[in-house]
Amino acid sequence: MKFTEGSFAKWGYEVAAQEFGDVTITEKQLWDELGGEMPAGKILVKDRIADSIFQQIQTRPDEYSVLALPNLNGDYMSDAAIALVGGLGLGPGANMSDEVALFEATHGTAPKYTGQDKVNPGSIILSAVMMLQHMGWNEAADLIVGGIERSVREAHVTYDLARLMRREGREDVTEVSCSGFGEAIIARM
Repeated sequence: MKFTEGSFAKWGYEVAAQEFGDVTITEKQLWDELGGEMPAGKILVKDRIADSIFQQIQTRPDEYSVLALPNLNGDYMSDAAIALVGGLGLGPGANMSDEVALFEATHGTAPKYTGQDKVNPGSIILSAVMMLQHMGWNEAADLIVGGIERSVREAHVTYDLARLMRREGREDVTEVSCSGFGEAIIARM
């Protein structure tokens, strides 16, 4: 792990310096050259070992905007991070290069729910939002996000979110099906 993940971190720093050197600084530069004062308009590039970032993403999520991870740790991290806000059903995903981009839900399958119109479609919808943003169709993306936000705020949600909201004391929850959640989002766009 130290060899492969160490190589991944080394590559990340190289890419940051070569491709984005005018807008990035490293943690070492921040402390050695700038006395810990983050300059305006710069992006801080830093690395963490797996167990540390698992803890930090839960206790200090505001310190991280983007995580670049090898596949296995990326899978674990995305599952752990999304669990903080409701579960695997809400994990949008993107795989991007300089030339192509693929947007997909990042959760596994749930065969026991096949044909039941039950599972939260948020992950695939938010993946589509990321695709629209990537394409520059921000107005469409914003409409969808607004519909999702209002549906959740008004507690018209699928069973997974309904369970969490009720646990937190919400009494106004309307549990809807997968297609019902889609309809709730559209109605609020």
